[in-house]
Amino acid sequence: MVTYLDAAATTRVDQRVADVVLHWMTAEFGNAGSRHEYGSRAKRAVERAREYLASTVDAEPDELIFTSGATESNNIALLGLAPYGERSGRRHIITSAIEHKAVLEPLQHLAGRGYEVEFLSPGPSGRLTVEAVMERLRPDTLLVSLMHVNNETGVIQPVAELARELQSTGTYLHVDAAQGYGKVPEDLTAPIDLISISGHKIGAPKGVGALVTRRREAMDDERPPLEPIMFGGGQERKLRPGTLPVPLIMGLAEAARIFDAERVQWEKAARDLRSRLLAGLASTRFRINGDQEHVVPHIINLSFEDIDAEALLVALKDVVAVATGSACTSASYTPSHVLRAMGLPEEAASNGLRFSWFPSQATDLDVEELARSIAKLRPYS
Repeated sequence: MVTYLDAAATTRVDQRVADVVLHWMTAEFGNAGSRHEYGSRAKRAVERAREYLASTVDAEPDELIFTSGATESNNIALLGLAPYGERSGRRHIITSAIEHKAVLEPLQHLAGRGYEVEFLSPGPSGRLTVEAVMERLRPDTLLVSLMHVNNETGVIQPVAELARELQSTGTYLHVDAAQGYGKVPEDLTAPIDLISISGHKIGAPKGVGALVTRRREAMDDERPPLEPIMFGGGQERKLRPGTLPVPLIMGLAEAARIFDAERVQWEKAARDLRSRLLAGLASTRFRINGDQEHVVPHIINLSFEDIDAEALLVALKDVVAVATGSACTSASYTPSHVLRAMGLPEEAASNGLRFSWFPSQATDLDVEELARSIAKLRPYS
């Protein structure tokens, strides 16, 4: 039995969530935009889900719009703010070199439109400091975009502290919270202007997420001045068109409720598995990549000495399902852009392997077999 250790890529849909999704696909199948009883029930359910999900990040219901996931949320946040930047003369954007491609590529697009995008490197810790960001702030800085939890190393960025610092400025903060939503909830209750959320990292279906567009007191309670990047109905506050996927939305809300109720147990199980994994690998030679003081308990990035990561993946294919990096880039077989941006030696950056788990989906992990499979590739002394 192959143990699934790639939860940073996606998680299995919780059966309780699947039951809710099926109910809203079959028993309650109305279109939330329809003006009859079926549609009205669907609309009321969506608004209940919106209210609950907004409350998890201390936002108002009308500050949250539903999307297809964090990638779309990132694009709406970044590209949707661009017209305001052009009108106001704010064409400077600060981000990190370790962001997900769903942030890096929209920003590269903006660079082609005349924006100056500044990429900060976090160093070997993989964690930026608030001071490093604030030092780069300029009068024409439109936006800081910084991920909450890095998808390859699990390192937590200081987004809450940064949000508080930026409140007295005219610069907006966007946080890609795909990996952190639900796991480090207190960070996302900070006054972050724009938060991208994904469902399938917490047991919800793929294809649903949200974007929080929070009002800012210092700006007369105005939301970030986003403009739509797609057109055709404007169902979600005229920022996101398209028929609302009611079953997926209800699944996202149910997954968030379950995760919130079971977070304490989840964290303990995740830490226990982490300890068991590291203890089991003690006979092998590896380095842990990234700051281990500020890290989520369910992601760890390891570079094994003198072992090629691709060869390791092949050796482990019948033992564990793991990844060399983000699921969006792991098929390219290139060194991790995250590890390279952290300044790791070329070998360590090329040989990084990401282990990530949802504890309930990794109960069959045999760490002894895992260690044996790794040791076979190189004689350890």
